[in-house]
Amino acid sequence: MTWFIDIFIISVSAALINNFVLYYFVGICPFIGVSRQVDMAMGMGGAVTFVMTIAVFIAWTVTTLVLQPGAVVSSWVAGFFMPPEQAMAVDLTILSYIVYIFAISSSVQFVEMYVRRFYPPLYKSFGVFLPLITTNCAILFACLTVMANIVAVENPSAAWDLGRALALGIFGGAGFTIAIVIMAGIREELDMCDIPAPFQGAAITLIVGGILAMAFMGFTGVDSGLRTALEKLF
Repeated sequence: MTWFIDIFIISVSAALINNFVLYYFVGICPFIGVSRQVDMAMGMGGAVTFVMTIAVFIAWTVTTLVLQPGAVVSSWVAGFFMPPEQAMAVDLTILSYIVYIFAISSSVQFVEMYVRRFYPPLYKSFGVFLPLITTNCAILFACLTVMANIVAVENPSAAWDLGRALALGIFGGAGFTIAIVIMAGIREELDMCDIPAPFQGAAITLIVGGILAMAFMGFTGVDSGLRTALEKLF
C-alpha cells in the first residue's frame, strides 16, 4: 500500500503542488513562447508530456543499470580491468547530463517527425519551439530528480523504482500542460484588453505568470497532509 500512496503523492505533487513551471520555475521558455493560443498550448503540453515520459524512462533505466555506483552493467564491464571491489565502486553519474540530453533530443526528434507527418498545421504553428523542447529544462529537471531519488538516498530500499519515476514524468508533463493552458486562456482574454504599451508582450505574460505562481502556492503542504491522511486510512 505504501507504493500506491507514493505514486499518488508523486503524481499530485508533480501536477499541482510542486508544479514544475509555477513552483520550480523551469520550462519558462515554451511557457512564454507557446502560450498565445489554447490549441497550441495543448499541443505543446502533449508533446512535452510524451518527451518527458520517454526521457524519464530512459533516465531511470540508464541510471539504475549503468550510471550509479554498483550498477550491473558498469560493474560488469569494469570487472575486466580492475578488482571486483573497485569495479563495484565505479561511479558514472558524472555522465548524467550528457546521457539525459541525448535521451531528450532523441525523443524530441521522434515527436517532431510524427507531428510534421500527421499534423502539419500544428507543426507550422509550433515553429522553432518544437525542436527547442530539447532545451526545455523542465524535462532535464525531471531526469535529474529521478537520478537524485536513486543515487542520493541514504536507504537503498527507498530508491525510486520505475513506477515512481514514470509517475513523475507523466504527471510532471500534465502539470506543465495545466500551467501553459491556463496561461494561454488568460492571454487570449488579454488580447481583447487595453494593456499599457510598457506591459504588452512578454511583460504582462511574466506578471500573469507570477500571479499564477502565487495562486499555486496555496497548495503548499498539501502533499504531507495527504500522505498523513492516507497512511492513517490504510
